[in-house]
Amino acid sequence: MSAATQHLIQGQYSFAEKEGFALECGGVLRPVSLRYAMYGEPNAACDNVILVCHALSGSAEVATWWPELFDDPRLFGNDRYCILCSNILGSCYGSTGPSAINPQTGKPYGASFPLVTIGDMVRAQYELLRFLEIPRVKLVIGGSIGGMQALEWAMDYPDVVEHCVAIGTVPVGAMGLALNHLQRQAIWLDPKWKGGEYTSDDPPAKGIALARAIAMCSYKSAELFEIRYGRRPNRNGEDPWADHQARFDVGGYLDYQGQKFVERFDANAYLAITRTMDTFDPVRSCGSAYAAYSRIKAHVTLVGISSDWLFPAADVRALGEQLRAVGVDCDYREIESSHGHDSFLAEPEKLASILATHL
Repeated sequence: MSAATQHLIQGQYSFAEKEGFALECGGVLRPVSLRYAMYGEPNAACDNVILVCHALSGSAEVATWWPELFDDPRLFGNDRYCILCSNILGSCYGSTGPSAINPQTGKPYGASFPLVTIGDMVRAQYELLRFLEIPRVKLVIGGSIGGMQALEWAMDYPDVVEHCVAIGTVPVGAMGLALNHLQRQAIWLDPKWKGGEYTSDDPPAKGIALARAIAMCSYKSAELFEIRYGRRPNRNGEDPWADHQARFDVGGYLDYQGQKFVERFDANAYLAITRTMDTFDPVRSCGSAYAAYSRIKAHVTLVGISSDWLFPAADVRALGEQLRAVGVDCDYREIESSHGHDSFLAEPEKLASILATHL
């Protein structure tokens, strides 16, 4: 692990205590709190800052979920860089989300937490940069919903961002919307959902576990599942040919992933963030591709993943063509992998070679 990770600064920044933080879809958050982690420090010229935007269930602590990039001296492991990440609005790892106290009721927001957009998340992150006195970033990078944030940064703060790398990211297509809908239904239909007013010690565990299992199917690829699990019976000895409740190995894997997720993530936060993903649509928001993307001054690298069927590589390439058509300096790279959408986390070494050209 690099020296940068040995100089970890973790903090909590709160703002909008009085005036409130107006949200794009209506409503106000008052106050807003962001949990952040900073590895290393900005230099005097502030030209060494890398802003990382995490994916759906990630946290501000980048080194815990992208450790390989810190082990690479070409990337985050280079001590000259300052790596900054903040937990997104709506999450459950320290930033304002459904588990935060609603000042109007004195109780957690729960299901009443307002709809937060990608633009809202990025504006909150910009307030954090102002607080940290960081006027510009060398690179903003993220995968999945993190890539949505990276693109939003390039659009909304063109004079702040030098390079933008968005991995496995486009506005969610109909299949993704369908799967997100089913995941939310799984949570809502759990008897322990209780309209979102469950307690932390008695959450809608079955619903959130099933939602996660559905999501895991979309994060992987059919090829990977066939290689890893095939038609083998569950590794604990269950026999699906003798017992109708016995599982195949892939079923055991999905159940295990769901159970693990219950232990670390909040159902209301999951609902909030999947809705944020669904509503990301710069062209709709701005009226045209030109209005949305022509503001970008940063060099943009879009990274597609060959086996990603949640955010297909063809759609990422098409987004690159849209950006270039309005004058954006944009290149497209593709990761060849059987790991599906998750490959930017599962095979970071393939991403490393792309990032090294920017750092």
